[in-house]
Amino acid sequence: MRARLLLVLVVFALAAVAGFAVPLLSSTAEQRTQRLVIDRTADVERFVVLTQQAVDSGDHGVLAAEAEAYTTLYDEPVVVVDAHRTPLAQTGGLSMADGQVRSLVEATLRNQSAPPPPTVTPWATEPAFFTRPVGPGTRVTGVVVLRASVTNAAADVTGYWLTIGAGAVAAALVFVLVALLLARWVLRPLRRLEDGVLAVTAGQRAEVPARGGPAELRTLAAEFNQMSDAVVSAAEQQRRLVADASHQLRNPMAALRLRVDSLAPRVDDEGQRAYRATVTEVERLEALLDGLLALGMAESTATRLAAGGAAGEPAEVRSAIADRVDAWTAAAERAGVTLVAEDGPPLLVRCPEPDLAQVLDVLLDNAISYAGDGATVTVESTADGSIVVRDDGPGLSDEDRARATERFWRAGGDGAGRGTGLGLAIADRLVAGHGGRLELHAVRPHGLAVHVTLPGGEPS
Repeated sequence: MRARLLLVLVVFALAAVAGFAVPLLSSTAEQRTQRLVIDRTADVERFVVLTQQAVDSGDHGVLAAEAEAYTTLYDEPVVVVDAHRTPLAQTGGLSMADGQVRSLVEATLRNQSAPPPPTVTPWATEPAFFTRPVGPGTRVTGVVVLRASVTNAAADVTGYWLTIGAGAVAAALVFVLVALLLARWVLRPLRRLEDGVLAVTAGQRAEVPARGGPAELRTLAAEFNQMSDAVVSAAEQQRRLVADASHQLRNPMAALRLRVDSLAPRVDDEGQRAYRATVTEVERLEALLDGLLALGMAESTATRLAAGGAAGEPAEVRSAIADRVDAWTAAAERAGVTLVAEDGPPLLVRCPEPDLAQVLDVLLDNAISYAGDGATVTVESTADGSIVVRDDGPGLSDEDRARATERFWRAGGDGAGRGTGLGLAIADRLVAGHGGRLELHAVRPHGLAVHVTLPGGEPS
């Protein structure tokens, strides 16, 4: 945004400077050309008077002397002819033999006006010709032709243009400086707001300085601070509610479990079915409470890390995989699932080992539970620091993979048999809290692969 704003302001500034400088350049060149025309026209008119006197008196000596003196002084030749095209004075090597002089003389003898000289520019080199007829009224008795040099005029125009150009460059630099200051004044508060939004997104309490910049942005910063406090407080209250409710329910749930277990010897055969269903629901409630507590802890960990808390010691990926695969091997055998840990490179990731172990437990539990009898579950680490848990079970559809990390979502919907729908949500929050990402991909021809990428990925 800063680059685009600066581009617009700078283009506008340069256009304004150009709109002022270009007409000024043209005006100065035209003014200098007009001065040249006025000066040389006056000189030609003087020679017209001298020529008329020479024609009337028949003495051409004074005219010739004046022409020679003029050419010597100004280095600009003069040609004067009478009505019969007889030269009365020729200086500086200019004569009737010159085709351009001859054409100008012929046109002037016919009382045709000579074309005005072109506007003098710094690169102009061609001399300008000035002609005037001699004689009273419409009777032409001679012609005066003067070839004027534009060198001095071009040098003057060059000086004018350099001065104007320097002023234009200075004005452009001032405009660019003003554009930079204006962009900084406007965009610095916006950058602070952007940082605040990112902080709130990460679960932090953001405080954006409500100073500097336009009044509208200062008001927006103050309102954003209020919103940030409200959002973070609401999120914190929600986490506390989940954790407190889960903790407070554990004691009644434990008492309920003891009472249900104590009823086992007293239930007759007819009540066994209802009793087992009751035990199943109690176990489900216990698992749900454990999941809520784990989710509350994961949210707390993610918030603490987002707020700049210490991340703990990094974990060695290969040893963590070997430890959790060993722990889940028995459960895999009971489910008829082959659990394989492929040898990967020794890597360190910026995630404490307990948190990494919890993530692996969730992924292995899901893979073993849902891959099915006869399936193979493979765990491996890659050189870029990713951990992949892959199975060749039935997998998930595209729609199910998109919702798999939502809280309380379970494969198969509300009628699914086991699970609380919190496992992948907990793992995803823990991974995100440590600056990583958890992604689900389909395996061909069937199966599911969960990729966990954590920052670090350095050889241990």
